Amino acid sequence: MGEKRETFFTQERSFYRSLFSIFVMVALQNLVAYSVNMIDNVMMGSYSQTALSGAATVNQIFFLVQQLSITVCDSLIILASQYYGQGRMSPVRKITGLALKLGLGIGLFFSIACALFPTRILGFFTRDAAIVEQGTRYMQIILFTFPLFILTSVLMAALRCVGTVKISFYISVVSLIVNTVINYTLIFGHFGFPEMGIRGAAIGTLTARVVEFLIVFFYVRVKDRQLQLFSESFLVSERRLAGDFIKVAVPVIIMGMIWAVSVPLQTAILGHLPGSDASDAIAANSVAMTFYQYLKVVVSAMASASAVVMGQSVGKGNMQRIRSDARTLSVVDVGIGLVLAFLLFILRSPLLSHYSLTPNALRLADQIILVLCFVMVGMSYQMPVCNGVLRGSGDTTFTMWLNIISIWGVVMPLSVLTAFVWKLPVPLVVLAIQSDQIFKGLPVFLRVRSGKWIRRLTRDEE
Repeated sequence: MGEKRETFFTQERSFYRSLFSIFVMVALQNLVAYSVNMIDNVMMGSYSQTALSGAATVNQIFFLVQQLSITVCDSLIILASQYYGQGRMSPVRKITGLALKLGLGIGLFFSIACALFPTRILGFFTRDAAIVEQGTRYMQIILFTFPLFILTSVLMAALRCVGTVKISFYISVVSLIVNTVINYTLIFGHFGFPEMGIRGAAIGTLTARVVEFLIVFFYVRVKDRQLQLFSESFLVSERRLAGDFIKVAVPVIIMGMIWAVSVPLQTAILGHLPGSDASDAIAANSVAMTFYQYLKVVVSAMASASAVVMGQSVGKGNMQRIRSDARTLSVVDVGIGLVLAFLLFILRSPLLSHYSLTPNALRLADQIILVLCFVMVGMSYQMPVCNGVLRGSGDTTFTMWLNIISIWGVVMPLSVLTAFVWKLPVPLVVLAIQSDQIFKGLPVFLRVRSGKWIRRLTRDEE
């Protein structure tokens, strides 16, 4: 067939150019975008520990929205990237329309649920009445951001599939500036504005989400020349293409829902710890996870970039080097994990100094960060390989079952046992909660070695 001899690492420069151009821009975009939440966290932490805990509790609901948004975007990327690899744009637009409709439905569902049952939902995560009261005030504004966030994310994912990534970074920079200025003004009452505390933070976030959506919609509608979404009736679904999208989306969304639901449950475990440690544990975990998640967005960027380049390779039928691509990405992922773990370790003390927490909460936060340094290495390997290499190549069923088993067979039982039966210290409970990041490493490694994960998902042209 005249195929090149397979090598351990990929030799073609085009692979590295495509991978790192997407990775760098998505990483920058993710870092800046996550800074919106980081600023809320830091400013609320310096304003009031109760307000910080209230916002952190509401952010568990936003986390569900965010993770479901990611699953919709990933489903879009998995299928659309293969079509783009074949140079077929009409299916890419139709898949984008399907993802937009699904994402809008998810966003509206969460907004309506939070509007109707705010205290009941927040009461699931904590028994502290003061935290529930602050969280309710925050939620009443934040709930309007859910549909906007998902629609913006889907449009940016569609642009990413066709190689347009810089606009996402620019949008995130503008959003960060808007959120920072409004937060500083309204949380503390600067420049003659009233001191609004947690509601000021919510207004800043809502305004930033509105600005994000307006910019990306204008870009797609007026400036874009690659995706050309409005060049045809992209919201009119074709039955067979919709069926293909559903086949890809169902296992991805099931996996995302199971994982996303488990994370608030794990936070609820910390919120229901016996004794007086619950409030300190929530605040400490919120602070520690903020730093961890801030670095995790780099790993998420690698997963996203991996999914795009692997999907395009499968679409092109470029099987001669796809296993080399997977091995290359696996080694790069481990290296990224080691660097991020080192950064988290050396930056923990300077970052914690910005928070006005109780001495016990600060001590717990420092210990939790040390635990997360080890977790970071495992997560940096398994997540990009699982969600980027395997799932990006069409192997969605394996990743779904792996997450079901690891979360409900390992993480949840171990978390409950460490918290309520063995009554171990809070950092060890957090380690149990994050244990899936380590557990999934071996199955993912073995799956990659098997070579049974390449799936061509596109239909032939008629």
